[in-house]
Amino acid sequence: MASAFLSDVAGQAGPLSPDVLSGRLRITKTELASALGLSRDSVSKQSRVASPATQKRLRDVVEIINRVLPWAGSELAAFAWYRSQALPSFGDLTAQDLVHAGRGEAVKRYLSRIAEGGFA
Repeated sequence: MASAFLSDVAGQAGPLSPDVLSGRLRITKTELASALGLSRDSVSKQSRVASPATQKRLRDVVEIINRVLPWAGSELAAFAWYRSQALPSFGDLTAQDLVHAGRGEAVKRYLSRIAEGGFA
């Protein structure tokens, strides 16, 4: 299930698609932009969607959701975790807060540590 989410959203090649991601999460592009900490144009205009900054944020969110999916049980629950679960190791900021601040890699390292049996 988890790998299907990642491969479905990532596609075969090329940039990640905000259309596919927002569809899978059942949210609007405006809501997706908010979850990424970007402007609506960043997920709507082709020239902005392909930018490295937008692609980095999209990839961070997809990878975080993919890592949480086995624990959360569904894509929607994993996305709810991303948006609302306070992370004690980060002063109770959420994964969304951290991605907004450009710290998506830190969240992924945290999730890897938890998956290997480390402490939150």
